[in-house]
Amino acid sequence: MNLTRFPRVRFTQAPTPLEYLPNLTRTLGGPHIFIKRDDNTGLALGGNKTRKLEFLIGDALAHGATHIVTQGATQSNHVRQTIAAANRHGLRTTVLLEERVSGAPEDYYRNGNVLLDQILGAAAIETRPAGLDMNAELAAVGERLRAAGEVPYLIPGGGSNAIGALGYVVAAQEIIAQANALDLRVDHVVHATGSTGTQAGLVVGFEAVSSHIPVLGISVRAPRERQEDNVRRLARETWALLGVRGDFPGERVVANADYVGGGYGVPTEGMVEAVHLLARTEGILLDPVYSGKGLAGLIDLVCKDVFTEGQNIVFVHTGGAAGLFAYRSTLAP
Repeated sequence: MNLTRFPRVRFTQAPTPLEYLPNLTRTLGGPHIFIKRDDNTGLALGGNKTRKLEFLIGDALAHGATHIVTQGATQSNHVRQTIAAANRHGLRTTVLLEERVSGAPEDYYRNGNVLLDQILGAAAIETRPAGLDMNAELAAVGERLRAAGEVPYLIPGGGSNAIGALGYVVAAQEIIAQANALDLRVDHVVHATGSTGTQAGLVVGFEAVSSHIPVLGISVRAPRERQEDNVRRLARETWALLGVRGDFPGERVVANADYVGGGYGVPTEGMVEAVHLLARTEGILLDPVYSGKGLAGLIDLVCKDVFTEGQNIVFVHTGGAAGLFAYRSTLAP
């Protein structure tokens, strides 16, 4: 795979660490658990979107963009990192925040990522009610900006298109290199999956080089079949963009939606327990929307002997700890 032919700027402090979690491993009494620290990518508190934005902002600049337009939920980690990435290259940003979580406490609408969006200084922060076609909303804002003389570049929620997914093709290569350096056999990679770009990129990255490393996405939003279909669709687009020979092996896309709970951004007991457990055993902070539910799923699957003693499991920490401050009433002991 020749990734150098795609426009790219550099934000990520790479390689992010691949660390063993001895205390969590001992507490759970199951497989050896490692963590890929993509919460430490380095852009405005870091997170997985930073890798995607290297290719998305690179493409925007190649197209002469002056204004980035993107969208996400109220506490979007992607929106925070997109504003920061655009700032680094002198681009203005307009962001649309979808009020996807209803009835949340005041902190949810004023603290966490919302506060950071304001500090980072987006040109405009607009809200939208839940249930709209957010891609259509993006397109409408793009037309408005174009009429005002801007050159807009539209980034979908989560940065999850084939260009953005290239960032996690790179991450897959990075995990393989780190595992080889450690003489570590990786039996499974597990992470929280939402807008699909992270999982699609990882699966493509691993499969394109026949690494035989399986990936399990713990869904934080969609039912299993829909999540797998969405990931599979984006993975095929990314496979084609890279020009990998043969057909993408769609059966390698696997998701588990047992830990979504009441919906996207709605706390679960398992998430709260996972956030507290990792903080108190390893001193690592998760987030309440993605990595908290992702690790909750991994913990439960270990308890059910889906992952067993002697295996090596890599959990990809996708970042987002800024969101903890929006969930104080849920997470405070």
